[in-house]
Amino acid sequence: MSSLVQFSLGKAAKISGTIQTVGILGCGSVGQVITRIVAQSGMDVIFLDVSDERIAEIMQEIDQQLDDVISHWGITPSEKKVILSHIKGTTNIEDLSHCDLVIETISSRQKGTLLALRQELFQNVEKVIREDAIISSDLSTLIISDLAVGLKHPERAIGIHFIEPIDQTNIVEVVKGRETSDEIFEKVSRFVKAINKKAILINESPGNISTRILIPLINEACEILMEGVASVTDIDETMRETTGYTMGPFEIADKIGLDKILKYMDNLYQEYGDKKYKASPVIKRLVRSNYLGVQTKKGFYRYNNDGSTSGNTVSCAIIK
Repeated sequence: MSSLVQFSLGKAAKISGTIQTVGILGCGSVGQVITRIVAQSGMDVIFLDVSDERIAEIMQEIDQQLDDVISHWGITPSEKKVILSHIKGTTNIEDLSHCDLVIETISSRQKGTLLALRQELFQNVEKVIREDAIISSDLSTLIISDLAVGLKHPERAIGIHFIEPIDQTNIVEVVKGRETSDEIFEKVSRFVKAINKKAILINESPGNISTRILIPLINEACEILMEGVASVTDIDETMRETTGYTMGPFEIADKIGLDKILKYMDNLYQEYGDKKYKASPVIKRLVRSNYLGVQTKKGFYRYNNDGSTSGNTVSCAIIK
């Protein structure tokens, strides 16, 4: 990082043009879906990760994900080639210098929000990007103003929270910080529209709308399960049929990843101190047992290699 190129920044970020190149910082499961969606919309994507080996793995994973989309008649093989042509990986942060928008999507199983790490990453990005480029984060349980501390131009920082399951959800929460400019918000809103989603303006609050409502829902579903009121499948089916949700609370938790759900719960409970955010013992037990959901092929449900459920649910021994 010591060799990063220094740019002389003006007093304020100048907003012009449209977003054509997007940088992704950390390309785990969330970053990969965002990368695919952005590239499919015709924009170039440069993702930054830790090693050439990891970059090769990510490209292979994205390739496989696109094959899955093809198998469900979502795109054609020729469209897949075009999408992949828009994607490039790098280990050098300076390769993000011509990005119009950079989105931080780093993930970790460490507890907490990794605030200091993300602040440092924001500052390092600001050193290499143009003065009219935007710095953002997908994180939902931090506020963008905290991430923008130390930036020379905090008005260019904004939250862009893609709600999971990202490829099935049309809403993106766009979060204005204390110093985020209206011009930045408008430019990001146009970007969200360009990837065929709808931007919802959020005044920053840890958890935004979606996570603050989702976490108590999952916790209450766990409470009903522990009381023996109903089974995993019956609770999910009831919520799908009566609310219009495409998935039940346990299906959503498995899709997002129970380790992520646990982090959301811990972060929100630490922020608000409200017991509705306190992690259910069921979630804790499953995470300790490495029942993390779709990614480990076992969570509240068991999964086949293609991500479909096998029809089996978690054992009573783990729940109780």
